[in-house]
Amino acid sequence: MVSSPHEAMHRIFQEHPGLFSGVSEVLGITISPPVSVTVMPTDLTENRPLERRVDTLLRLDTENDEPFLLAIEAQGKKDADKPASWAYYLSYLYTKFRLPPLLLVVCQDRATAEWASRRVQIGPRQWPALTLHPLVAGPHNMPVITDVAEARKDLALTTLAAITHAADPDIGAILKTLSTALRDVPENIADPLVELTAQGLGNRPAAQQWRNLVAVDLSFYKSFMAEEIRDEGRTEGIAQGILLFLAQAGVDVSDEARERITTCGDLDTLNRWLLRAPTARSAEDVFAEEQAAPQPK
Repeated sequence: MVSSPHEAMHRIFQEHPGLFSGVSEVLGITISPPVSVTVMPTDLTENRPLERRVDTLLRLDTENDEPFLLAIEAQGKKDADKPASWAYYLSYLYTKFRLPPLLLVVCQDRATAEWASRRVQIGPRQWPALTLHPLVAGPHNMPVITDVAEARKDLALTTLAAITHAADPDIGAILKTLSTALRDVPENIADPLVELTAQGLGNRPAAQQWRNLVAVDLSFYKSFMAEEIRDEGRTEGIAQGILLFLAQAGVDVSDEARERITTCGDLDTLNRWLLRAPTARSAEDVFAEEQAAPQPK
């Protein structure tokens, strides 16, 4: 199953196809900004039972250079089979479209990024027929952006940089910079970036930091992911309020009761428990069922 970080690391190029201009500059190669970008089919299957798909495939037409194909792969770990697959992708794309292909590999792990960056020679040692040389973006070379003005210059690049630095000790400052930069951005631009960031952080501890920042800094956004993030922030706050009231009243809260409170995701239920908490003499008083309506005589 494809993970959320894997999806986000290549899908951001679908949402912001011009992002590669900023990435290529960061990675130290000169490629003219595209004047148009075409999202290409990603199915590289031949007419045989073997199926191969690249994560994202774009055609970039530039102002000064010839058009080229950009194949984007999100790589989460080292995989000895990948170089052969990547070489196949590039050869197939060149054969099918007669355009020069470029492979960009996006990683969140430094060791994986350095592994993916290696040149792989294909053919006899004396005369390699092909050399695989991916362009790699990862925590080893993507910028750590903690300046809001810099972040606003290219929000897509800032988002990708934050995703690639998901395990960085400074991720809190990186995410705070991104959330601040998104405050005054139109929702149709900011909402997808909010969601891609949440996807890209996956189940890392930084994901909760991002959810908290969105709940506080970006509370006016209405996207599904942003609403979900804010709801989670509200439920956590109410749950902590219930526990605080019970602690102040000297009520002993069992581990089972504490887990029931902190894992409840229903705002209406939590709000009912919150109203009962100040006068509760036990945790069971908080969970008491609503009084049944009197039956008509």
